[in-house]
Amino acid sequence: MSLRDHAIVAYAETKVMEKSDRDVFVLGGEILESLLDQTGIDKNEIDGLVLAGLTGTGAANPFWAQTTADVLGLDVGFCEQVHTGGCSAAGSVARAAAAIDYGMCEVALLLFADTHVLEDKTDHSHSYRREWTDPYGLMGPPGAFGLLSRAYESKYGLDYRMLGKLAVTQRNHALMNENACEKLRVPITVDDYMNSRMIADPIRLLDCVMRADGAAGLIMMSRKRAKEKGLTKNIIPIGYAERTNFQGGENLVDVTKSGHEICGKKALGTAGLGIKDIASFHPYDDFIIAIMLQFEAFGFCKPGEGVPFIRDHDFSYNGDLPLNTGGGQISAGQAACSSHNLIEAVRQLRGEAGKRQVKDTKNALVTGIGWINYGRNWGSSAALVLVPE
Repeated sequence: MSLRDHAIVAYAETKVMEKSDRDVFVLGGEILESLLDQTGIDKNEIDGLVLAGLTGTGAANPFWAQTTADVLGLDVGFCEQVHTGGCSAAGSVARAAAAIDYGMCEVALLLFADTHVLEDKTDHSHSYRREWTDPYGLMGPPGAFGLLSRAYESKYGLDYRMLGKLAVTQRNHALMNENACEKLRVPITVDDYMNSRMIADPIRLLDCVMRADGAAGLIMMSRKRAKEKGLTKNIIPIGYAERTNFQGGENLVDVTKSGHEICGKKALGTAGLGIKDIASFHPYDDFIIAIMLQFEAFGFCKPGEGVPFIRDHDFSYNGDLPLNTGGGQISAGQAACSSHNLIEAVRQLRGEAGKRQVKDTKNALVTGIGWINYGRNWGSSAALVLVPE
């Protein structure tokens, strides 16, 4: 079989919460129950469990996937935690398909649950940060993206009001998304973006993702089995690729470039699509400039032409290139192991996005960004192309 012989047959998502009022296992149970109710599948049919590894809740537990199976009462033949940072949600789809293809499971639960605000157990003490960046005041991703922004501005020039346009577009989508974090469901203008306080110059508050709590999930199986069970409105993955440590062996690199240049071409090539064929774009967005850099890396525009591309296009849900129609992580909240853009793409392709429903549902491109490495662009990149059956 190939990737496209598999199907996402159901999705579920909780409300994104500024701080959860429920334990992470309760959230996981709610997602599982919703998926079972939607599909009519018996829990005993689920014999695969795939978790996204981007979690502050389970980061200190080396048996997080096994523990989750235990708490949810799942007896599985395939149990996996995907550790590619913000690429993990999209990567879970490819790994579940591979497990089904190999015969390790037949029905896979993809679970993205995190309460890292309620209970943060993340420990970065053994990464490079403690020794090489923290002592100099470069405290985590905002500083790294500040340096990246300055590098881009020095090379190409940068109109920050165009980044503000992206921020406003995503916030307008969050206003229509009842599952977005309520703290973020407040209208903003480009002037609000420009005047928001500096976090790591030139990164502003409204450039940044806000960590939040929540959960989401998918059920996957072969298309053949889905048909046998009478499941319809299935979403098919037709192209996937990832890249970790892009140009990692080089001493001097262009930090404005990322592994999306490679994995984007590969995923689109497998899907048999060109970038101009993409109907809606759901990029990983921990910082606004990451969206613009992905426009360039995937070939929507040439390197250095991100600003005029933003100026010339309408990214609203009814525009010419709908962008993160659920609000993205920046305006919905970084929750559920950063699976928001994946879940939103599935929802859109099923035609279930309500007021923000896109007109063209022939395909969707979902991306991932994973971890910040030392002195380069982000460390992992992923691209996933989805279509309705």
